[in-house]
Amino acid sequence: MSVDVSVSAADRMATSDDALLGGRVKLRQLRDGYRVAIDPVLLAAAVAASESDRVLDIGSGTGAASFCLAARVPGCRITGLERDRALVQLARENVASNGLEARLAVIAGDLLHPPPALAPGSFTQVMANPPFLEAARASASPIAARASAAVEGEAALIDWIDFALAMLRDKGMLTLVHRADRLGDLLAALAGRAGGIVVFPLWPGEGKPAKRLLLQAKKGSAAPLTLAAGLVLHRADGRNSDAAEAILRHGAPLPLVP
Repeated sequence: MSVDVSVSAADRMATSDDALLGGRVKLRQLRDGYRVAIDPVLLAAAVAASESDRVLDIGSGTGAASFCLAARVPGCRITGLERDRALVQLARENVASNGLEARLAVIAGDLLHPPPALAPGSFTQVMANPPFLEAARASASPIAARASAAVEGEAALIDWIDFALAMLRDKGMLTLVHRADRLGDLLAALAGRAGGIVVFPLWPGEGKPAKRLLLQAKKGSAAPLTLAAGLVLHRADGRNSDAAEAILRHGAPLPLVP
């Protein structure tokens, strides 16, 4: 029996039809909820997936990171996990509009209570764009959908890391985008469980401190940490740098180490 995942007429009035990667990815998203910016696009560009990989996108939202990765790596199979059923509904509609039904599935579920369909140790790659802010230190948006995307709820950062590592097979790769000031928390959560960590700063401009970073780690590795050169996102006039433009508009990969 088929399941109707189309967005109702009333809900459609509250959504917008947008595009990523210069139009290669179609994305319907909520007008008043979390709006996709550059973080999920950069996250997807950093995932070193091959065509044979199985990838889990934790907190996949409307699917932006999943679709960007699928556009760049045509053979990989991706599963998105999202707890907000309205976003799951939109994501499934986006799967259809991008023609990815054969290799991209979106599952409704909570990482604290994972659905049975997600078997531990079954993914070669896991990617995530967790909420950046600790609840005790955040001033949450009055719009619930924006608040849940930005502020940790029941699941704290350590829970995201625990779940990601549980889902990865041995030597599988975890890739995250997060705030630079949470680096200490990220490293503490990974200590003794993952290595070969690469910290990749995202510089807003030349000479400006990084507010965001990409982090990659290999489950079960004891390799040392690498502090990478990072990426300068903007020129002095505010336009994207050439390197950032290649990723954001043309879908270029973003290797975190040469």
